[in-house]
Amino acid sequence: MTDIVMPQMGESIVEGTLTKWLKRVGDRVERDEPLFEISTDKVDSEIPAPAAGVLAEVLVEEGKTVAINTIVGRIDGAGDGAKPYSPPAQPSRPVVEATPPAATPAPAAVSTPRAAEPGDVGPLSPLVRRLARENNVELSQVRGTGLGGRITRQDVEAHIAARGSMVVAAPRALAAAPPPLPVARAEAPRTRVEPMSMMRQKIAEHMVFSKRTAAHVTTVHRVDMTRIVRMREKIKGDFQARYGYALTYLPFVTRAACEALRTYPILNASIEGANILYHNEINVGIAVALDNGLIVPVIRNADERNVVGLQRAIVDLAARARSKQLKPDEVQGGTFSITNFGSFGSVFATPVINQPQVAILGVGAVEKAPVVVDDAIAIRSMTYLALTFDHRLIDGALADQFTGKVKSILESWSEQVL
Repeated sequence: MTDIVMPQMGESIVEGTLTKWLKRVGDRVERDEPLFEISTDKVDSEIPAPAAGVLAEVLVEEGKTVAINTIVGRIDGAGDGAKPYSPPAQPSRPVVEATPPAATPAPAAVSTPRAAEPGDVGPLSPLVRRLARENNVELSQVRGTGLGGRITRQDVEAHIAARGSMVVAAPRALAAAPPPLPVARAEAPRTRVEPMSMMRQKIAEHMVFSKRTAAHVTTVHRVDMTRIVRMREKIKGDFQARYGYALTYLPFVTRAACEALRTYPILNASIEGANILYHNEINVGIAVALDNGLIVPVIRNADERNVVGLQRAIVDLAARARSKQLKPDEVQGGTFSITNFGSFGSVFATPVINQPQVAILGVGAVEKAPVVVDDAIAIRSMTYLALTFDHRLIDGALADQFTGKVKSILESWSEQVL
């Protein structure tokens, strides 16, 4: 048997949440084949199988957070010791025998259902308790389908939906009977409760922490990108054929930002108490949008790369971020960040600083617009750069000088790409 353990995905990681098993007990797995997915406070990752064989045991269920090095399952290398998979046993429902009509007691007065209490229904998550309380659900009437008969969020939601859709039709034989007491009609729930993913929780924590920590101010500069647009149009076909990926505007902006950071190194610094930490390396974080959130992988020593090297790094990090192949070290150590909200059509925005950094540069969409050039109206390719900076350390004049430097480099671009 080979133990499957929760890996330590970086020095600062002490626990992880097993979000999904990619194999079932009894399935054949090959060494290094993706076996399960985990989520930490840094990154989501697919974890490969440590050995070939059959998944014999699953010791940690999906959604559970455990410490690093915890055994989460076992692989039988011989392939003959796997325990057949069977769903958890469900508690049986009591059988109620029909009572003769003569013995039926008189109907009791209708009472308002009380707020549900956990009682003796077993361990419950805070989400299940809240969902039951808000919808007046008696948990003793809910059938649990979780491990060991545990009641899950889906069980409560199914119970609420079934309760709201029940319609009782009166038999024809009782048509002449007195009308029943009016009962409030149950309505389907108007909200759907869903727990945040680990990544979404961490994003929320980081955003609130940043807004609470830094004095956010944003300055916006308009930039004429016509020179770069013309260059890109001329070489983008050859670039795609040579390197196998498209040439975008982002590596040009990143290259210009690195040059400006050399001129104004305080924007590549961070604050530690009453001290300023000047970083010798320029490590640029590039924000990548995911289906379920946002992540900022880091290009190490970005100032040492040309446009081709920056584009290659951006494509590689973005692809591995979306396929959950990033390592925690690749989302740490950034000294400055860039977010390209223009890729979604946004003209400009006010991005939030990625702590403990002191600035982040936002790039808007490149669009043709009429502008005045030498007292004449011309059509130029324009974009907006939005620099959000920490006013505790950086004053507006310095922020504008930095952004003006980036603008000047882009508008007078002379570096050859191919």
